[in-house]
Amino acid sequence: MKNTILVVGSVALDSVKTIHGSTTRALGGSAVHFSLSASQFTPVKMLGVVGEDFPAPFRRFLKRRNICLEGMEVLPGKTFHWKGKYDQDFKNATTIATHLNVFEQFKPKLNADHARCGVLFLANIDPDLQRGVLDQMGRPRLVACDTMNYWITLKKPSLLKLLKKVDMLFVNEEEARQLTGEYNLIKAARLIMKMGPRGIVVKRGDAGAMLFFKDNVLSVPAHPIERVVDPTGAGDTFAGGFMGYLAAAPDWKNFNVIRRAMSYGTVMSSFSVEDFSVKRVGRLSKPEISARFNKYVGALHVK
Repeated sequence: MKNTILVVGSVALDSVKTIHGSTTRALGGSAVHFSLSASQFTPVKMLGVVGEDFPAPFRRFLKRRNICLEGMEVLPGKTFHWKGKYDQDFKNATTIATHLNVFEQFKPKLNADHARCGVLFLANIDPDLQRGVLDQMGRPRLVACDTMNYWITLKKPSLLKLLKKVDMLFVNEEEARQLTGEYNLIKAARLIMKMGPRGIVVKRGDAGAMLFFKDNVLSVPAHPIERVVDPTGAGDTFAGGFMGYLAAAPDWKNFNVIRRAMSYGTVMSSFSVEDFSVKRVGRLSKPEISARFNKYVGALHVK
C-alpha cells in the first residue's frame, strides 16, 4: 500500500453563489476535492464524517472514482454545511454561514488498512486532530499537511509540533507570512523549513504557486482559464494532483518528479474552477488531463 494515500479532512455540503450562478448543498469539503483529484493518479482512502442527511448519490459517486470510503463515519445529525459567495474577481470568498454540525464532533479513528497507507495527507483541520492521526499511522514514506490562518492564530504551538513530523506543507502567501513574521516568501519558506518540513508549496491563486524544496525554488504560473465559474476547493484540488502524482512515483524526493507534480497540481486545479462544486473534476478523463498537462508544460518547456 505504499502508493495509497490516506486523506483526512472535511466532507461538506456547499452552497455557493458567483457571477455565473449558484449551487445549493453541493458536494464539497477539503477531503472530497483532494480525493477526486488525487484518485486520478493513485488509490485514495478518505477519512471524514458526515451526517444522516448526506446524499446516497454522492457516496456512490465517490466510490466510482477509486476512493475508499470505509473511513467515512456517519453520525446522528447534519453534514457540515458552508454557504458563501464570490465577487466578480473571485479573489476572496465571503462566508455567509458556517454550520459545522457533525464535523464539530470529528475524532478521526484509523483502522489497520489506514495505518498501513504509504502516503498521508492531513487536510485543513485542527492541528490537534492532525497530530492525532499521525500518531495512529505506521511509517508512511510521505506526510504532507495543509493549514490556515485560523489555526496559526489559535493553535500555533500545536501546529509547530506537527510541522516537526511532516515532509511537505501547503500554505498560501498570507499564511506563510503569518507563520513566520517574514514578508518575503523566499525567506519565509526557509524559516518554515527550519521548523521541520523539507518542502513548502505556497499557493498564490491566479498567480500560480511556488515550491521550495531543499535549496531549490520554483515558481509556476496558473493555467489560463477564460471562464472561472467557482474557485471553491481549487487549492485542495491542486494538492490532490500534486500528492497523487508524488504518491505514484517511485522516488518522490527527486526534484524533477516534484517539478512535474507542481504542473499536475496546476492542471487539476485549472479544471476544478470551470464548474460548480466537483462537477468538472468528477467527469474528467485521463486523456483530458494528459492533453492539458502536455499543453501546459510545453508552454513552460518542462520536461
